[in-house]
Amino acid sequence: MDFKHAFETNRETWNKKVAIHAASDFYNLEGFKTGETSLKDYEIQALGDVSGKSLLHLQCHFGQDTLSWSRKGAQCTGLDISEEAIKLAKKLNHELGQDAKFVCCNVLDASAYIIEQFDIVFTSYGTIGWLPDLDPWGQLIFERLKPGGTFYIVEFHPIAWMFDYTKTPPCLSYGYQQKEAIYEEYKGTYADTNAELSSKEYGWNHGLGEVISSLTNAGFHIDFLKEHHASPYNIFPGLVETVAGMFELPDRKYPLIFEVKATKR
Repeated sequence: MDFKHAFETNRETWNKKVAIHAASDFYNLEGFKTGETSLKDYEIQALGDVSGKSLLHLQCHFGQDTLSWSRKGAQCTGLDISEEAIKLAKKLNHELGQDAKFVCCNVLDASAYIIEQFDIVFTSYGTIGWLPDLDPWGQLIFERLKPGGTFYIVEFHPIAWMFDYTKTPPCLSYGYQQKEAIYEEYKGTYADTNAELSSKEYGWNHGLGEVISSLTNAGFHIDFLKEHHASPYNIFPGLVETVAGMFELPDRKYPLIFEVKATKR
């Protein structure tokens, strides 16, 4: 397929989402500005103390997580395909008095825009589904890490993306390791389902085997792969809230989240 057209379609949609997301309760931008972190327990526990470490955040949207790591003492660089997202990230960085850097580019082109290597490369929640092939992704992460550096991803589980959520009830429509692009048009966005926005998106579903193989093929040692029933985000239909304030399926039939931590040898 024409990947350039797919990336351009996604970029245009994400540019339109930025203002809606920034105004939404989902992103709670005002709370963030007054000191609340956007980071969740999974990533905080996995990466621990980042003070003094350099960190590259892939597909950072408008930079809340990048700036949350910066507040924890990391020297951060965030990148995203959306010009509007990067524009807002830079504005927030200045407003909050942080020293993060932000770069606008397709994540697969990162090494053409960023030449330094980092102690940590980080990405989270709704990122790899925008990429048709994970081997170049694994390679660029390896290139951008220092020897002994850490890569960490926390992401929605590929089983959760097998369903078409534009239908009620959601329909099992897509393959676990589907190579063909998934194209969707729908109104609104996950942060505001009532927003006056027509979302047009191309996505791809990647099984855990593909995720792990893309990293090991690049030369990584896998420290762990974990799967979790509980999601910090209530973005799928029918989830129930746990006593810990997380969200999971009532029958817990499949996990909603996975984590991978890897080391550059």
